Amino acid sequence: MASLKEVGEKNIIQNILNIIRPCSQLGPGDDAAIASADDGKVVICTDVVTFDRHFPKGMTYEHFGWTAAAVNFSDIASMGAKPTGFLAALALPEDMDENDLYDIMSGIDQCAEFCGTTILGGDTKFGPGLIAGTAIGSLEGRKPLTRSGAKPGDVIAVTGCLGAAAAGFFAIENDISDKDSIFSLMVPIPRVEEGLALSKSNAVTACMDLSDGLAEAAKSICKASHVGMDIQMDFIPEGEGVKDICKILDMDKKDLTLYWGGDYELLFTFKKEQIDSLYKAGLVFSIIGIVTNDDCPYIIEGNERTRMKDGRY
Repeated sequence: MASLKEVGEKNIIQNILNIIRPCSQLGPGDDAAIASADDGKVVICTDVVTFDRHFPKGMTYEHFGWTAAAVNFSDIASMGAKPTGFLAALALPEDMDENDLYDIMSGIDQCAEFCGTTILGGDTKFGPGLIAGTAIGSLEGRKPLTRSGAKPGDVIAVTGCLGAAAAGFFAIENDISDKDSIFSLMVPIPRVEEGLALSKSNAVTACMDLSDGLAEAAKSICKASHVGMDIQMDFIPEGEGVKDICKILDMDKKDLTLYWGGDYELLFTFKKEQIDSLYKAGLVFSIIGIVTNDDCPYIIEGNERTRMKDGRY
């Protein structure tokens, strides 16, 4: 049998879906799951962050706690739900200083407060250094935003700017001073308010967060919606530090803005005739392309149209 590393995360997930029983509700395959409740629909998601993968040089335990919450609240946001609670299960080294644990919990609580909710509970055990977070949200009677509703002719857009977190990572790795980009990496912002506005606009046909990068999100929406995308490279909004880091390290900005993650922005598609409803909602976004009849995303640079590669984050 192959090792988990050899199979890869994406294939592992697909293989698990082939083993477990089908879900009668909206379950595996989107950023979060939907469960029925007596008073409506509940949105639930879970994600894990670990010391060995999600703790870059210079990160504090408070930042780590924030990130553990943010990665989950970002998935709640992409479904267009309002956060209503958070649970954290911590497996931390037994020789860890107790104040570091308190800093982690403070970071989680600060992110929950930012997202308008609280910590509901959790668990603590001795372990290798990880947090398994679970975020809960409410759709408040609205339909969820999913990956599977994009149609040819829809417009593609993103909130915010891309590449800042990647710029922060490379700044740290190469001892480059770039406080803004490094802060973007350490303290990712879940776009909860934007997700709610997208949901309330009734214009959005598909949505996904960009924690794993634009390329991975675009491919996921294309696969779920059975469509393609043409994304204009010149239209992609660059984050703080991207230009300078690329110049200093002689890197292609596509590596930072397309193929790296860490930017917790939202990629979404919408019906072009309903663009006014997005503007009326006060959303700040950038149009980057159009949904096509193909089966995957393409990047357009001048007269060159190239199939988008896999992400690296």
